[in-house]
Amino acid sequence: MEQLVEFAGNHLILSGAFVVLLAALIYTTVATQLSSLKELSTHDATLLMNKEDAYILDIRPTADFKKGHILGSKQIKAELVTKADFSSLENQKNKPIIVVCAMGMSAKRTASQMLKAGFENVSVLKGGIGAWQGANLPINK
Repeated sequence: MEQLVEFAGNHLILSGAFVVLLAALIYTTVATQLSSLKELSTHDATLLMNKEDAYILDIRPTADFKKGHILGSKQIKAELVTKADFSSLENQKNKPIIVVCAMGMSAKRTASQMLKAGFENVSVLKGGIGAWQGANLPINK
């Protein structure tokens, strides 16, 4: 224990970086567990699509969407996402919705906005379209 204190004292920057990273890891883990937003694996998303006819909402730019997207997915314009304007999806409010982006990060913000707008069952595809392609699941071009 004495050596650990001495090491920390001699390497303040390294010790500080460790403490910051540890705090960030704990915060991320706790925030994920307490969040009402669900992250779905590709397997869970496929089950939701097949059993409950989930609506797949792709928020990637049009050029990326045209290069390849999940079968049956619909794209929403970036300016509508930025404004949190989901009025075009009002008829999908009671269906399960899976938000998809490139890597699964920006979809979380959009899904949170949708939950605040009154959508009841909104999830995010964990890892985004990259995870979908990595699992060798079908893509429509």
